[in-house]
Amino acid sequence: MNHLRPTALVLISLLLWGFVVSRAFGQVAADSSVTATINVTDQDLSESPVAANWPSYNGDYTGRRYSSLDQITPANVSQLRAQWVFHAPNSERLEVTPVVVNGVMFLTASNDAYALDAQTGRILWHHRRPITPGLIDDASGHINRGVGLWGSRVYMNTDNAHLLCLDARSGHLIWDVAYADWSKNYGATSAPLVVKGKVIVGTSGGDDGVRGFIAAYHAITGQFLWRFWTIPAPGEPGSESWPGDSYLHGGGTTWMPGTYDPELNTLYWGTSNASPDFSGETRPGDDLYTCTLVALDADTGKLKWHFQFTPHDLYDYDAAETAVLVDADYQGKPRKLLLQANRNGFIYVLDRVTGQFLSATRFAERLNWANGIDGKGRPIITENNAKPTPKGSEVCPGFSGATNWYSPSYNPGTHTLFFLALEECTIYSSGPQQFREGETYYATGSRQAPGKKAQKNLLAFDLASGAFAWRYAQIGYRGSSAGTMTTASGLVFFGDNAESFEAVDAGSGMPLWHFNTGQSLHASPMSYAVNHRQHVAIAAGSDVFSFALP
Repeated sequence: MNHLRPTALVLISLLLWGFVVSRAFGQVAADSSVTATINVTDQDLSESPVAANWPSYNGDYTGRRYSSLDQITPANVSQLRAQWVFHAPNSERLEVTPVVVNGVMFLTASNDAYALDAQTGRILWHHRRPITPGLIDDASGHINRGVGLWGSRVYMNTDNAHLLCLDARSGHLIWDVAYADWSKNYGATSAPLVVKGKVIVGTSGGDDGVRGFIAAYHAITGQFLWRFWTIPAPGEPGSESWPGDSYLHGGGTTWMPGTYDPELNTLYWGTSNASPDFSGETRPGDDLYTCTLVALDADTGKLKWHFQFTPHDLYDYDAAETAVLVDADYQGKPRKLLLQANRNGFIYVLDRVTGQFLSATRFAERLNWANGIDGKGRPIITENNAKPTPKGSEVCPGFSGATNWYSPSYNPGTHTLFFLALEECTIYSSGPQQFREGETYYATGSRQAPGKKAQKNLLAFDLASGAFAWRYAQIGYRGSSAGTMTTASGLVFFGDNAESFEAVDAGSGMPLWHFNTGQSLHASPMSYAVNHRQHVAIAAGSDVFSFALP
């Protein structure tokens, strides 16, 4: 492995000096000479695979995080060098994936948005907005995972669930829509998804007793267009799980971006856990549409089909993980597929046209809540029925899940899904709790199981065989939550568990290069090109690093 020089600390120190100078002379003015070329079309957003541009959170609508750029290869990746580092002074933990169009990078840090020269890291404009006091749980962390682009506009969510529309050329605010009431425990952490002139948004707060939804707003005017409630109201299908007014506090939030199939005009969105998290007495039955993948008509928000991974969830097994869209031969015939490595410890393959369950493959070695998945896709609950109890009960996978929101990636050439998995067990405790605004709604809590060291692994799942091609065990503390990105040249980039940005051979899992950032990584990487030169970038701590060959 190759340690790069100058080190991350030297680069960060230089950047901080530059930031102090810029602050001394006030906010950096917009450089419209660079940003004037921004005009993102529906075709740009639909392009797959991506190349020089990375115009949305996952690169393209498929969620594959696959770049067709091939300048950086297994043979030369050891020569990668840090080109620049951008420091975000208002955030200690970036979870953003930058987007890049025409050499301009857009990113968020808490409620602030930035446009950078993607070649140099120079600030082109900076839109400032204070963080919101009085938020709870996830929203109080002021996490923001990025922006959506369309035309010459930039869209972002704020910590208190506002949707902002900014001018991509200047960073000036065009409009501001409050789409949920933060005083009722709502927040937002996701990057918006822009589809056919609509900005699609979701909320956080699934652990805090909110009623989840997905909503669409007009990209030009900000006008509300439609809403899909993930917790059905009385009389609607699935409402039998929600007696009285419990539907108002059922969770099922939509705190990560969905994916989209333009040909089918269908959105695919994962929902979070049921609420309260660890006590199911107030929500009998399956608890639709929590821990579920919903397929919605992009024009109307109408439900086409749904698939629930963990009915009557008691373990916080959100289904917010990216739904990866794949066209491939499967079991002897070409199909439109959807893959999801789920927090509950299984990889699912669905027909994305109909929602038909095709297969589930266990990837978590430590798993005691289910014996497997039946022919209809429902879990076969273990006889001992491992679940939270007042005294505490050990459940595997644990509270952090066998995987989580950090992004998977898929290489269509090798039909391989890459993702990070966590082997961990948790002691879950349950007890009664009344919902109150301004308080979390877990119905007690969890702690790590004693005597069992957690282990993070990078996995490569072969879709054709249904088996794992390789498994790369991570060293270091488990606190990383960084995702993956793969390229046409046969590389997988990811943030490892030892504070390094790393590249491995996609075919074998052999480590080829790493750069020690000196900070925990909680974001997913991306790739772009400027002047025919490929870069890879990732956020670590409060910094964004960009790398290229000499």
